[in-house]
Amino acid sequence: MAGKVGVGLLGLGTVGGGVASILQNPSERHPLVGELELIRVAVRDLNRPRPVALDESLLTTDPSAVIQDPAVDVVVEVIGGLEPARSLILQAIAAGKSVVTANKAVIARHGQEIAEAAAAARVYVLIEAAVGGGIPIIEPLKQSLGGNRINRVSGIINGTTNYILTRMAEEGAAYDAVLKDAQELGYAEADPAADVDGLDAADKIAILATLAFGGSVDRSAVPTDGISGLQGVDVDYANQLGYGVKLLAVAERMAERMPNSDDPLPLSLRVQPTLVPKDHPLAGVNGVNNAILVEGDPIGRVMFYGPGAGAGPTASAVVADILNIAGIRKASDGPGKVDPLLAASSWRPCSLVDSGDIRQRHYVRFKTKDAPGVIGNVGGCFGQRNVSIQSIVQFNASDAGAEIVVITHEVSQRQMNEALEAIQALPEVSGLAAHLGCL
Repeated sequence: MAGKVGVGLLGLGTVGGGVASILQNPSERHPLVGELELIRVAVRDLNRPRPVALDESLLTTDPSAVIQDPAVDVVVEVIGGLEPARSLILQAIAAGKSVVTANKAVIARHGQEIAEAAAAARVYVLIEAAVGGGIPIIEPLKQSLGGNRINRVSGIINGTTNYILTRMAEEGAAYDAVLKDAQELGYAEADPAADVDGLDAADKIAILATLAFGGSVDRSAVPTDGISGLQGVDVDYANQLGYGVKLLAVAERMAERMPNSDDPLPLSLRVQPTLVPKDHPLAGVNGVNNAILVEGDPIGRVMFYGPGAGAGPTASAVVADILNIAGIRKASDGPGKVDPLLAASSWRPCSLVDSGDIRQRHYVRFKTKDAPGVIGNVGGCFGQRNVSIQSIVQFNASDAGAEIVVITHEVSQRQMNEALEAIQALPEVSGLAAHLGCL
């Protein structure tokens, strides 16, 4: 295919500005970057200051003008949010344009619809920047690890919460104070709910699960718990017991799918604050960094680590996707030829198991009276529900009461809930103060 590959950009904020900067400065990058040409850019306000200097003739306030421009081969969507992003992506596909997007919210909720539209139109929708910022994880799951039977994907995939938890652990700082610092530094939004309540991580693990296990999952059914209710005392107790606390997102297969069966592959997904042993690969991931651990057969464990957000890392992932599409277009001398590994459509049905069937270890902290027999009664309630205990420790005993911290072996969520209900009914137990996951 002769000539440049035309790029249309929807959005010129932090990430869009980073993409434009790379395209305008191809020197010392891969030679194919020099074959990319920025054709049109859609912005909300023509008079707003820009993160990168652009010729005013490239700018428009009409996204459709970018999509319909015949010189645009690849549409890059970096405006964020659900709408109009979803509609614009579908509009670009209908116009025969491949799409690159960093929009995790749209892909997590409407990925199947978008993938089907792209397959019908024989174009690509690539999403490397939607998960992990600059970490290359999407394409490895689709291609490099394709010969493996993936059993589990877990990781730290929200930099804001990891920054907060790192500060709480290293400095003993209070959650509210660190959140305020994160907002001042630009790591957290003015409304931090998407990060601290685990919603951002749930979007991302839904996407990773779809790629790792071959079928779409229901994003709305992912059990999600954030860090906004986490207390510093639990971070401290975890440290004393040999653990760090991380907001982990986990996707794992729960059972085998019978050969030639139409039954969906059962999967367990969850997002929650989790105790991580200090010798675990994820325990040393600190600050705003992300890490994703993929476990499969025959490869074993592979970890992808790096900056999970920001203009530079995310723009890097966006441009990598543009280069993938540009390379295919040039090799095939035009659109219409689709690489099945690069496109990576769903290839089997998957379903989420009932939340009560999710199995993991647990950390729980109870407020109790400081009296003889309390630990025995708590342990008895666990034992009667077949919940095996790894450790049970009493902290801060005084006339005012005590705190009992329990770490269990792996157990179903249903059994754990039944045991907790029985324990909270004990007269010497005043309440369940904390409940976290545990690796």
